[in-house]
Amino acid sequence: MCGIVGYTGINSVGDILLRGLKRLEYRGYDSAGVAIVENDGIYLQKTKGRIRDLDEDEFPYGNVGIGHTRWATHGKPCDENSHPFYDCAGEFAVVHNGIIDNFVTIKEELTKKGHEFTSETDSEVIAHLIEDNYDDDLVATVQKVVTKLKGSYAICVLQKNSHRILIARNQSPLVIGVGVDENLVASDVPALLDYTNEVKYLEDGDVAEICSNEVRIWDSLGNAVERETVEIDWDLEDAEKGGYEHYMLKEIYEQPKAIHDSLLGRLFEFNDVDFKRYDTSFIRIISCGTSYHAALVGKYIIEEIAKIPCTVELASEYRYSSPSDLLPFTILISQSGETADTIVAAKEAKLRGCKTLAITNVINSSITREVNEVIYTQAGPEIGVAATKTFTTQLIVLYLIALELGLNNNKLLREDAQEYRSELRRLPRYVKVLLDRSEQIRKVCKKLVEADDIFFVGRNINYPVALEGALKLKEIAYIHSAGYPAGELKHGPFALLTESTPVVAILVKDHTFEKMLGNIGEIAARGSPIIAVGDHDKELKKLSDELITIPSVPPMFSPILVNVVLQLLAYYTAYELDCSIDKPRNLAKSVTVE
Repeated sequence: MCGIVGYTGINSVGDILLRGLKRLEYRGYDSAGVAIVENDGIYLQKTKGRIRDLDEDEFPYGNVGIGHTRWATHGKPCDENSHPFYDCAGEFAVVHNGIIDNFVTIKEELTKKGHEFTSETDSEVIAHLIEDNYDDDLVATVQKVVTKLKGSYAICVLQKNSHRILIARNQSPLVIGVGVDENLVASDVPALLDYTNEVKYLEDGDVAEICSNEVRIWDSLGNAVERETVEIDWDLEDAEKGGYEHYMLKEIYEQPKAIHDSLLGRLFEFNDVDFKRYDTSFIRIISCGTSYHAALVGKYIIEEIAKIPCTVELASEYRYSSPSDLLPFTILISQSGETADTIVAAKEAKLRGCKTLAITNVINSSITREVNEVIYTQAGPEIGVAATKTFTTQLIVLYLIALELGLNNNKLLREDAQEYRSELRRLPRYVKVLLDRSEQIRKVCKKLVEADDIFFVGRNINYPVALEGALKLKEIAYIHSAGYPAGELKHGPFALLTESTPVVAILVKDHTFEKMLGNIGEIAARGSPIIAVGDHDKELKKLSDELITIPSVPPMFSPILVNVVLQLLAYYTAYELDCSIDKPRNLAKSVTVE
């Protein structure tokens, strides 16, 4: 999720690069850097931190350059791991978005040839590969180099004493902005809108050469091709949405970064809370709405990983419940930190003598002043009323809490904790895989738009995810939907199943999988269309009208991936129905009344 911008033309490039990068900062802000062609070389400045940390006063005058804002994948955020990267001789500068899967092998081969690397990143190998293969024809060299790369990439290449930019794209976005006596390239359209509203979208495998007055493009076979020039009619508000039509969609697509940020610095050394100070032998989680569904998933996570009994209560009910002698460690979840019912519940828990912890996304929000401890989710701003990335990051925090508690009470082996951590680190990439399949998910929505009622069913840890999927559809598509444990359908809801009542069923290969197949068979026998979400399985495919598969993960981590699919189903269904997605009727982002 890094951001790339490049410019070649008649104007000074420094301000153009910075302005474009600021439009793309939502894509990453671990570090930033620019490379500008000057005199007989390439000027390079890069730094850990935000774009504002770059020193624009030091930029030389130049008419061609590239910039980058980074979301760290390989290598921690630091100056050395920031983009752009030089080759050994300083002939080329490169920025890259994506992941090079075979970079270790490439790096080992180049090291044997005498190449010296300065970073831990996968991206740096691209600059060295270009140097190693350069034969006085940069276009041919880049075309050759990309055939050696496995994975995803959006690449921009500068060469000293040259006023052109070479670019290549595969599974990572790059857009060319077409101007007058100037042309640009960026990861996303907002970075271009200050200079042009005419763009060319590259296709996977394309290589292009951008000069101030010409753009040439070749496809993956090396054939010269034309890509259609498209006129963009977005306004400033659209640009602030990162080019997405709705904040909700933007925030769905921000989830890989939100997961990454919520894990950053916590995965191997969790210092947010010293749980050893508290009695955590019994835990209660209190919350509302989407956060309540996160809490229900958290119950399964904590009981499975840490082996600690856990109960979940709705905040709006907790204050009216009868106090008991039990004083559970109490976790309160609120994305805004301003949810009135949850704040009141926090006060009530304190009055009852419970030690309390808040999980929230907003620093210094009201709930933080009512509890003993706070953990921030690091989701970033969420504008859309329907919670998406905040739900996901709440789950991430609950995984981290469970790991810490399990290690503290010796119920979790360290080698098992390491496996859990490894799976958490992979989640951003798995979510990105699902987001890349969004068009497939969008087509499935045609089976939902005509329905008046829709059921969502799951078992075990994915039962709460079914509740959340139903809530999202209600919130933004205004379709009556209900979530159930799959085994409960026969206890009443079966009476509502018809050929016009779709059922979204969640099936992952856990200990409930065979039972779920039986439940799906019972639903199919009633004629209801079945949209299955989960692991690939031949029998499941036979029973389903549609099957949306998720990447293979241990069942414990499936809620993150399943929920992304359900978010997209809700979004595209609402889109087809022309609903007000970001501002659904009667709802507000932060519920500040009881």
